[in-house]
Amino acid sequence: MTARELRIREIIEGSLHPTLLEIENESHMHSGPGSETHFKVLVVAPAFEGKSRIDRQRMVNDLLKNEMQTGLHALTQRALTPQEFENQKDALNFISPECRGGSKR
Repeated sequence: MTARELRIREIIEGSLHPTLLEIENESHMHSGPGSETHFKVLVVAPAFEGKSRIDRQRMVNDLLKNEMQTGLHALTQRALTPQEFENQKDALNFISPECRGGSKR
């Protein structure tokens, strides 16, 4: 687990108290081995109840604002309520979009 991944985990767990949190460092597909620029997160939390998809993503982005300002280039995310996850878990197809090379330059 990388340092940035640990920070992301601590920030999200400390604020949203998720029932499930999966974090994947996808930097090797974009910037090369050892980098910490591209991550994918699946956050399942009761805190998302009654919130739109955009509001949920804003919540996560706001929590990780400092990471985005210090080298996190891309964050692919799914933010679900526990019931949504239960309903979708067998069909959850969570694939990050192709990077356009922002951190390769």
